[in-house]
Formats: sequence, structure tokens, C-alpha cells
Amino acid sequence: MSSTTTGLPPGATLPELLARHAAETPDRAAVVHSAARPAKAGPTGYTSLTYAEFAARVTACAAALGSRGIGRGTRTALLVPPGAELLTLVFALMRTGAVPVVVDPGMGLARMLECIRRVGVQALIGVPSAHLLRRLRPRAFAGVKSLVRVRANGEGLEELAALGAAVGQPPAPESRPDDLALIGYTTGSTGPAKPVEITVGMLRGMADGVEAGHFTPDITSTLVTMPLMGVFDLAGGRTVVVPRMNMGRVAAADPASLTDAIRRFGVNAMFGSPALLGPLSAHLARTGTPVPSLRLVVSGGAPVSPELMRALRAVLPHEARVFSTYGSTEALPMALVESREALAGPAHGPAAGLGACVGRPAPGASVRIIPVRDEPISHWSPELPLADGEIGEIVVSGAAVSPRYFRSPRTDAGHKIQDGGRRWHRTGDVGWIDDEGRIWFCGRKSHRVAAAGGDLHTVRCEGVFNAHPRVRRTALVGFGRHGGQRPVLCVELAPGTAPEDWPRIEDELRALGAANPTTKAIDDFLPHPGFPVDIRHNAKIRRELLAGWAENRLTRSRRPTAALLALRAVPLLGWAYLAAWPLLPWDHPALTALWWLDAFLSVVVHALQIPAALRAERESATGRGPWATAGLTMAFGATWWHRRTGAPEVAA
Repeated sequence: MSSTTTGLPPGATLPELLARHAAETPDRAAVVHSAARPAKAGPTGYTSLTYAEFAARVTACAAALGSRGIGRGTRTALLVPPGAELLTLVFALMRTGAVPVVVDPGMGLARMLECIRRVGVQALIGVPSAHLLRRLRPRAFAGVKSLVRVRANGEGLEELAALGAAVGQPPAPESRPDDLALIGYTTGSTGPAKPVEITVGMLRGMADGVEAGHFTPDITSTLVTMPLMGVFDLAGGRTVVVPRMNMGRVAAADPASLTDAIRRFGVNAMFGSPALLGPLSAHLARTGTPVPSLRLVVSGGAPVSPELMRALRAVLPHEARVFSTYGSTEALPMALVESREALAGPAHGPAAGLGACVGRPAPGASVRIIPVRDEPISHWSPELPLADGEIGEIVVSGAAVSPRYFRSPRTDAGHKIQDGGRRWHRTGDVGWIDDEGRIWFCGRKSHRVAAAGGDLHTVRCEGVFNAHPRVRRTALVGFGRHGGQRPVLCVELAPGTAPEDWPRIEDELRALGAANPTTKAIDDFLPHPGFPVDIRHNAKIRRELLAGWAENRLTRSRRPTAALLALRAVPLLGWAYLAAWPLLPWDHPALTALWWLDAFLSVVVHALQIPAALRAERESATGRGPWATAGLTMAFGATWWHRRTGAPEVAA
């Protein structure tokens, strides 16, 4: 059964929808993915599973998992790379009633392990490296009773499926809408990652919202760059194409490889963050490659700029639709807008300081604006919502909204408002609703700059300056005491901009800001080589890191201390001793032994620290390149990179 404009059949869970498609269209391709052994997949390097084959594999894996003690309510860490295996295991776990715990490994090893520990996982399904990690960090997996190993060669479920076929399939447990289906973690881009309870009913509400908001019967195949969207597509009966890419680093995806997959399999639709769609649209424009089958593009993870919408429209067929979708782990989708509407009028809003238009509420979602408050709000009251046009915090309720966080009552108190039999979710986003019912996003509540003249909202202010032709993007940050913070605009210039052009650009930006009442209080402008961004979508700017960088630049408050400079002199002395080898008395055993020890420490030990240094650099806001980081680590060792994240020091 293909998707329809009336949405998915009511009442069924996602595994039940998958089984229905397998019965009604067994020969339709369900998943097309790159093969670990291209020779077995033919000249394309891809292999595929029909709906009948995919559903049979899900059923067999569910039986095998049940035989391993993974059943209803079992919290299961799923450490498997995104692809056909992950999609199979998600459906198999849902079929058994188990609860997958989805943690993005891109958030960093320490944070990922802390997320797993907090949930108290009871089972682990993972590739060999995940099981090695369990042995090395047993505290995070202390409650694990069931272990399942998945081979990392792309054929990792064959043994599991064979076990399931041997033990037979018990009846699937009955699911209720309030049952916990999944625990998903937020990105943690604006604070600690939070465990979000996604119930069976919420998961179905999300699928319904995505289906009704975007899909029509002619969309039968999709390119998946985010695993959750692949789950919804399979529930909708579409063919899922998994391209060759690292879904944990979407900004690094090869546009040529994505284009090849779209053309090779006649893909009709795709989801992608702006960080992925920008390079893809540029590649299609540069090469002139047509993609006539692609008639639907959905973007999320960050606001889609009018420029990106225009770029996509220029390379897609005329009838194609481009959607910007607004949502979060706690509520998806919340709102959406199609490019034709966005470009007709709201496109001028960012430059005017109105914010970014994210469209009207998604099907099934109710959206309101309430006053910006940092304290909890326990119960809804009729006087709480603000009038249209007033700026406040965006709140949402509906079937696709998570009712709570997992075992986090304090977090619930700060983000949930009880309203009789339903709950409103406080998004932590600031925005307003215009007289046509469209929602305008102004920035994160936690990112607002509390200046002496009033709050400055990031997205509202940045839109004014992003209109400059030599600006790629900007980020408003602030530092100092609350109510008297100093606003600073960090500026990432367009590629090809010469450094000597900055003084002229700075003057032009200052003039733009002074001409708009929203931005006239901003007087500090700093060029930055490359903003740090979030893990999942590679699009959300990590402003807390930029704030420390800006404060350091403007106040020099974080210059290296005398003690640190002295410490950094030690490895330099070591290099000097290495260089002095022709002058050493090699007949002196102590000096000779010291030279070899120095060589080991300076060359081998420093080189072994480079991976850790690169990870630390990604958690800073300096924008320093990998080669520079590697070179400085070789020169100074841990005295260079082992510093407090987010507070980069001025070079000695």
C-alpha cells in the first residue's frame, strides 16, 4: 500500500503497518542499501530487500531477540551504524515490545556513555567495537543482562535471523498508546542531552504528521539521511534508499554520491539538514546534473534560509516541493512551510529583523506563545497565551509530542505544563505568530542576550546581518552579568573573501545594524574562521563556545598564565635537546639514554595525542584546522590541547 493524502490507516502500530505492506505488496523493494561486498550486489554496489524479505527478517530477528531475553520493556542500547541493519533491528525491537535507546555516538564518547548509564540499559545490541567498549567502560553498562553481537560487515543479521527461524516466532505482545516505544536523546547542543520518552502513540502521531504534511500517492521512494525518517517511510510503504554516507557527519556527505543514488534509483523524495542540502544544491548547479525524479525535499534541524530554498528550486523540477520542517526530539513535526509560500512574502522577514518563518502548525499539532520565563509553570491557565504578534516562548501539544522525559522529574517540571488531560511542551524556543497563523522563530530562549536595553534574540538579529552579500552566516552571543550583557556578533565570511576586506565589511555591518531598531545595540563585530556546530545535523551553531571565544578576544581574559607558559617551554626544550644531537657526547650513557627518552616522548607520545587533540578542537570555537592542531600538538603535546572546552586560549 503506498502512502495516500488521507494518511496512514488508523489504529495500527508501525510494525503492523510494515506487516500489512509485506502482505499487500510483497515484491516491492523495501530497502536499497550499499553492499559490504559489492561483487555480490552486481555492478551498482547496492543490494535490496523486498517488503516480504524485510518483514521476514524483522520477524526472525524479533524471535531471536526474544530468545535472548529481550522483550517487553527491555531498555536496549542499539549501537549499530545507520543502515539496513539498524532499520531491521528497530522494527524487530518494536515488534517484541522492547525499548531501543538511541544515542548519537557523534556527541562524543564520554557523553554517549553517560547517556547510556543514566537510562540503565538492560541489553546491548552492537557491533564488535561496541562490545569492546562495554568491557573497557563497564560502569555505563552495569545493568546489561542480554548481549547480542552484530557483525560489522553489512551482513551482520544473518546469524540472528537464522537463530530466529530456528526458535520460531511467539505472538507479538499487544501494544497500548501509552507504552514506551523508544528513548531518544536530544543533541545536547543547548545543554545536557535529555532522555525523551517516545511512546507507541507518539511514534504513530509523528508518522501521521510527517505523512499528512508532506507525502502524496506519487511519492514512492525516498533517500534516507536520518534513520528515523526511514522508519516512517517503511511504515508508509515507500522504498527506502540508504546512500553511501556517514549519517553522523551529514555535512561531510559527498554530493556526487547522493546524486548518483537519486538518479540510479529514481528517488522521489529526501530529507536532509541544511548542512547537507546546501552542498548538494551547489553540486547540482555546478555540474548541471538533472534529477527529474526528485519531487519532494524536506529539511529540518535548523531554519532553512531563503537563499537555500531558491538554490534548491533552481536545480529541481518545476513541480517539486521543498519544505522546511520545524520540530525537535520532543515534538516532531511542529510546523512546516513550503518554499513557494516562504519565498512569496516571509522571505523578506529575516533581513527586516522578524526572525525565520517556520510555517503553520503541522497536522495534529497545536501551537501557542507564552511569556518568556525561566521558572517552571505547572498548570495551564486561560490568560497564559499571548496575543498574535507578541514575542514569547513557543509551546506545543498534540499526538506527536512526548509526554515526559525518562525518569527526569526536574526536567519535566521545566518543560511540561499540565492542561487537564493533556500536556504542553515548552520548546525553549522564542517566537511569535503573525495574523495569518504563521510561526516565526526568533532563537533559543537560553541563547538570548540579556543586554541593558532588553533581550536580543539570536535569529532575529542575525537575519539582519546575514543579508550582507559577503557574509555566509552570523552568530549573536553575549557575555557579562545578566541584564547588562555585552552583545557581540561573530561573523563567518563567504568563501573567497579576502582578509583585507574585513574592515570595509565591518563598517557595512555596523551600518546595517544601526538602521534596524532590533540590532542597533550591537557594536562589536568579530570575524570567525568557522563556527562550531551540533553533532546530529551539523547546522545548529554552538553559541556557548563562541561566547567564550568572543569574550577572550575582546577582553583577553583567558590569556595563558605564566605557569602554563612555563609548562609549554618544557616540550620546546625537549625539541631543542633533540636538535642538539650532533653536539652530544655519545660516549656518555646517561645523556644518550636521555636523548632516546626525549625522542620517544616528543615524537611518539605527542603523535599518539593527535586524535584526542582533534576531538578537543572540535569542542572549541577557534576554527583551527586539523593540520594546525596536529602541528601544535606535536610541538607542545598535552600542554596545548588539554584545556577547558569552550574556553580557548590565546596562542602563546
